Amino acid sequence: MRDLIRYLLPPIVLLCGACNMPGPAFRGTEATRITVAGSTFDVRVDGLRAEAIRVNMQWAPRLDTVGPQGVAAIERVSGCRVRKLDGDAALMTARLDCGQPLAPLPRGNTYDCDVYKIVDGLAELTCEAVQY
Repeated sequence: MRDLIRYLLPPIVLLCGACNMPGPAFRGTEATRITVAGSTFDVRVDGLRAEAIRVNMQWAPRLDTVGPQGVAAIERVSGCRVRKLDGDAALMTARLDCGQPLAPLPRGNTYDCDVYKIVDGLAELTCEAVQY
């Protein structure tokens, strides 16, 4: 039994530690941590693509319940509108439309955001940098 634990424990630890690792297309891209309406994401932007990894615990979330927060987080970090969203409640990837740029947040920081207005299905946020 001890040998079984000795051989299985390292791969299990590595798999659990990789839960917040970016996908291959976003490796080496700096993440910005942002919280929107109780959901916390690490957002990475590379050109016209973005990835949002939800890093907080939520009970049985589905994409239709956390997707709007993910879209708002991606739009706020990237400064672009989300044209298409794919993925699931834990990992979302987006195609961006930067034709009408928004004011992006400085990258590499952690933010806490509140939705203060929704216009035509788009959320407007107020964000504050979190100091640790």
